[in-house]
Amino acid sequence: MTQRALIVGLGISGMSAAIALRGQGWTPVIIERASQRRRGGYFIGLREEGKTAAEALGVLDVMEKRTPERIRFWDVRRDGSRRRIADVTQETNAPIAVLRGDIEEALWQGVDGKVEVRFGTEPVSIVNGDTQTQVTLRSDKGHDVIESFDLVIGADGVRSTVRKLIFGVDEVFFRPLGTMLCAFPLARPVAGFDAGDGLMVADIKRALTVFPLEGRPSTALFSYRTRSPVDPASRDPLATLRQIFADLDVDGIISRALEDLANTDDFLFDSVQMVKMPRWSKGRVLLLGDAAWCLTLYSGMGASAGMIGGRALGEALAAHANNVDAALTAFETRMRPFVRKHQRFVALRSQLFVPSTRFSLWGRRVLWQILLRSRKYPFKNAS
Repeated sequence: MTQRALIVGLGISGMSAAIALRGQGWTPVIIERASQRRRGGYFIGLREEGKTAAEALGVLDVMEKRTPERIRFWDVRRDGSRRRIADVTQETNAPIAVLRGDIEEALWQGVDGKVEVRFGTEPVSIVNGDTQTQVTLRSDKGHDVIESFDLVIGADGVRSTVRKLIFGVDEVFFRPLGTMLCAFPLARPVAGFDAGDGLMVADIKRALTVFPLEGRPSTALFSYRTRSPVDPASRDPLATLRQIFADLDVDGIISRALEDLANTDDFLFDSVQMVKMPRWSKGRVLLLGDAAWCLTLYSGMGASAGMIGGRALGEALAAHANNVDAALTAFETRMRPFVRKHQRFVALRSQLFVPSTRFSLWGRRVLWQILLRSRKYPFKNAS
């Protein structure tokens, strides 16, 4: 009898799991709260492990690649001067530059017409059983249905509904970094810079990084530190960033970027936190991707980890075809060392994007200069 899996979330982790499970003879069903697929998104550097996972899922060749032919990064100082620094996207190897939406579009090609997808649907109740789980699903039309599944996968992001329903409130598992970020596509090139140029405008506890892309607008990443990260729904990102960066508008770079933010609804504005849990599964419910571990945008491995996790789950279920409990244990045993390794460096990596003290601001500038000259990149054991 074919086993059914409910996957909550039509993102990178969810679609990766659907492709992997379908390849092992399962029947996945994906539900997505939104009424349609997301598109666009921010810059992602897909490193070797992510490339390998994408290739194994059969989506690497169809994924749009946006790596500029020539990349240069600049450190822009408050006085308007600039110094060449190491490419901040290439710490260990040459990643593929993509948009988050490029990965999702490639994964969608592996799902569309092959896996049942229900938009405007979310779980409101999950009842674990010994061999099956009963889930009450609510559509955006207000209709509730109860269905049974052999496995429920929560791939619904850092503020996972599945995690709340089964494991508890967010605060128990969040490990805040004390930063907020806002990422969005710029509508125009940065004045005074060439195609393929990236830049960083950094001060203590606040920074803008611009990541270049081929054939698409660059991604702007604003980061700032705060003792009290806020619920993004309670704060206007444009007004907040204008206030925080008001006296750091070097050559109009900040103000023009924020003008572009004012004219787009394609942005991510959120507090930054890792997720740490003693277990990712309970009964027949498993968390995957940001819902389980959230490596954060600073890690440079979040999207890769989502694909790696989906692939690893499929392989674990194949290795323990008649024992889902053993498969979930094997999945955690395989994935936890990878997740711990990358989480270990997140706080340090955040200093490269948004320095917390004058010393770390000075230190990151010295580090980028050293790396530019040596072409040797840090964290080799972290990728």
